Amino acid sequence: MKKPLYVSLANAIKNNISKHQYQTMKLPDERTLAEEFAVSRSSIKRAIQLLADQGIIFKKQGSGNFINPLFLRNKTALDYTGDNVGLTTSIVTNGKQQQIEVLNLDVVKPDAAIKENLFLTADDFVYSFKRLRKLDEVPILIEQSYIPVKVFPQLSKKLLEHSLFNYLEDQENTIINRAYLDVTTEPSSVEDQDLLHLKTTEPVGIMAGIFFVDDGTPFEYSSMRLHYRYLNFSTFVNLGK
Repeated sequence: MKKPLYVSLANAIKNNISKHQYQTMKLPDERTLAEEFAVSRSSIKRAIQLLADQGIIFKKQGSGNFINPLFLRNKTALDYTGDNVGLTTSIVTNGKQQQIEVLNLDVVKPDAAIKENLFLTADDFVYSFKRLRKLDEVPILIEQSYIPVKVFPQLSKKLLEHSLFNYLEDQENTIINRAYLDVTTEPSSVEDQDLLHLKTTEPVGIMAGIFFVDDGTPFEYSSMRLHYRYLNFSTFVNLGK
């Protein structure tokens, strides 16, 4: 399924913002952006509105569109403001190379919590797998995930070495574009300390939740244990709605 043009444009402009290409903290006007990307002004207008809705820019009536300085100061390792909520797309690389190490892959009966989260029956099985995410070989995140076998029977270790969500979008015409996530922290476990190179006194950030296909089907439950230095949660609140 091809992304709408305005979404791709918004992502391109956001990428330029992240690279500090707009030194004045103000976006070029719509006409200039339309010429730069060789698209219509209406497409640029929709892209800018999307960026505003995400809190990346703010509109000042009569003055133009300005970059939210808090967005540039956000040093989190994850960015979920795009249209693809997969980790490979959402991890902020800042020019570093991303690596995925598959620690295990099994087919198991889900426990009661996983069964409830993924709306499964007593007869259903799930893939259970654990992956270690790295940037330039530095471990930043442990990902423990569960996917119903019936919704993705072709899952393999080879597929897990890359982005599952990109594979689904490119090869299966399926987009994972919604997630419900809880964010918290807790003391690091022995496994956290070993895999993420943490001291016994250092905590981990935890993001856990359900990822949904664009038709509303629960696709995956994942619990991500993140090195505390890379966790910074920011959100945009519109008090006018």
